[in-house]
Amino acid sequence: MSAVVADDTKTSDGIIGIGEEVGIEEVHLNLGELDLTSNEFLLDEVDVHIQQNLEDDIVKEALKTGVDLRQYSKQIEKELLDVENASIQDYIKESQNIASLHKQIAACDTILERMEMMLNGFQGDLSSISNEIQTLQDQSITMNVKLKNRQAIRGELSQFVDEMVIPESMITHILDTSVTEREFLEQLHELNHKINFVKEQSFREARSCQDVKDILEKLKIKAIAKIREFLLQKIYSLRKAMANYQIPQNTMLKFRFFNEFLMANERHIAKEIRDEYIDTMSKIYYSYFKGYSSRLMKLQPIQLMFEEMATREDLMGVEDTAKKSFFSSRPSLMNRSTVFTLGQRGDVLTSELEAPVIVPHAAQKSDAKYTFECLFRSLHFALMDNCCREFLFVVDFYMAIGSVAQNLFDAIMGKTLTMFLKQMEDYVNDCYDSIAIFLCIHIIYRYRTMMQKRSVPGLDRYWDALLNAMWPRFDYILQLNIQSVRDCDPQKLRHIDVRPHYITRRYAEFSAAIVGINQSYPDERVDRLLGQLQSEVENFILKMAAEFPQRKEQLVYLINNYDMMLAVLMERTAEDSKETESFKELLQARTQEYIEEILAPHFGGMITFVKDCEVILERGQAEQLKQEERRVQQIVRGFNNDWKKALETINQDVMRSFTNFKNGTQILQGGLTQLIQYYHGFQKVLSQGPLRNFQIRNELINIHHVMVEVKKYKPNF
Repeated sequence: MSAVVADDTKTSDGIIGIGEEVGIEEVHLNLGELDLTSNEFLLDEVDVHIQQNLEDDIVKEALKTGVDLRQYSKQIEKELLDVENASIQDYIKESQNIASLHKQIAACDTILERMEMMLNGFQGDLSSISNEIQTLQDQSITMNVKLKNRQAIRGELSQFVDEMVIPESMITHILDTSVTEREFLEQLHELNHKINFVKEQSFREARSCQDVKDILEKLKIKAIAKIREFLLQKIYSLRKAMANYQIPQNTMLKFRFFNEFLMANERHIAKEIRDEYIDTMSKIYYSYFKGYSSRLMKLQPIQLMFEEMATREDLMGVEDTAKKSFFSSRPSLMNRSTVFTLGQRGDVLTSELEAPVIVPHAAQKSDAKYTFECLFRSLHFALMDNCCREFLFVVDFYMAIGSVAQNLFDAIMGKTLTMFLKQMEDYVNDCYDSIAIFLCIHIIYRYRTMMQKRSVPGLDRYWDALLNAMWPRFDYILQLNIQSVRDCDPQKLRHIDVRPHYITRRYAEFSAAIVGINQSYPDERVDRLLGQLQSEVENFILKMAAEFPQRKEQLVYLINNYDMMLAVLMERTAEDSKETESFKELLQARTQEYIEEILAPHFGGMITFVKDCEVILERGQAEQLKQEERRVQQIVRGFNNDWKKALETINQDVMRSFTNFKNGTQILQGGLTQLIQYYHGFQKVLSQGPLRNFQIRNELINIHHVMVEVKKYKPNF
């Protein structure tokens, strides 16, 4: 058996040619797993291969057809050999192309190798560029940080240099420019800023501070000297006679920074100027207000129209007599009606509260006289106005607040306020004009409110001191009046009549005045004192009424006095005041009693009969009325004969008894109304029970006729 082997197997002698025939015995075939001679061949695996080959479709077909396998195997081998030889011939024919392809592939390998080398070079270059970019980026970041730091340093350093450098313009203006010029003030602000800056940097041990410290110190000394001279000059100008101190103050306020500069850089100079100002203004205010107060108090009505100032004798319960003094025919006591009357004096709390102050020499030329409360208002209005201006100046110029501002203000105004307080206490301790004191108290309330609205608390303690002096005196004077009314003995008074008494008129005027004033700033102390006074006056009226022998006269006296007091109170106070309501109740009760009193003499029998019958009918004892026929006859005939005359008598009596025509008319109308009601009740009683059978009923006058007659005296009935 022979075979042709086409292979490029290399030997030691060379390459065996393609198509060379070699004996099969000389060739060692590596059959692998098919080598049956191999020791590694396992018999158990043979069965597996055989089984797999038997399952092959071609083998199955051969077995079915009964083909000889050995013959078939040889045929297959021959066919494979033919195919192999044909393939070898094809390779031989294409050997040139294959060789050319081989060369081309080799050339391509060479080119690709060169390209690989180039790409490797490019890769190395790119890696190097990436590193360089990273390095540049790091350098850029570092440079950016350095730039920012240098810019920040440059800004701060530039600012530091600007703050530290002293420009030539500053030196020129501080040395040569007047302090009133705007340029000086601007450079002074800048100088103050540089001084503070250098102080701050000195604490940080900045060496550059030594370069400018001396120059700044010299400029500061020069500026302080010029400011001191300017401010002292303005303060000294306040001392000139007839000088308007508001003008220098306004100038100082325009340069309030001067004081701030002194306080920051030379406190002892600032204190010197402040003390000089306090001393100057204290003397100015004291001198001005002392002179003004003394001239103003001369305008009081010491003796005007035979009237004197109220004294201890001018009390509500003192008898209204004009006693003659031993050496003079002039009355020794003032007309007491003016002591208890408000009149136009209340204008001091309203239209005249903020009126211009009184000019003493002008008032003296016109011979004008003023009550104490007018002088008090003028004096304290001037004080309030000046104190408000001075307090606001102190707060603004000296930059003071709270207790510091109050202490400065007290140092300036303390002497003046002490003088005022002493004068007011001396006057109040000798004053018996309670209305004047009460008006002054309410002037204080109003001025204190005005100062609170202006946010000026400077006079709060002064107001309190004045009130502490005036309230006890007001209480003392009212207690004197209360005691005078309590001690008043009606039997020791002169002839009395049913007209309103002058003591009750005094009370009405006084109470209306005090209540009217007290409405704006109510005070419980006033209500308490007025309550005590009212109680004593009511007791006095009852004691006076008891002096009349007849009840009718007593009632007339009481009604006249209650009506007068009520009219005065309602005219000058609120209608719902406590005093008004009290007297309304008293007047109504006494009026009703008086009506019964005037009807009784003329119609008493009818009135009593009506009341008795109403009680009997309510008890259900109507049969008892059968015995009253004779009494009814007397009542009816008496009424028919006298009722017109009785109405005329009542009308004249009422109109004659009451001083107030309106009140008398109302009482008359009330009495006639009551009469109509009684007559109507009388007719109603006669129409009930056994009384309706009385023949006398036919003689009754028709009530309409009575009403027609009544209208003559009561048109609105």
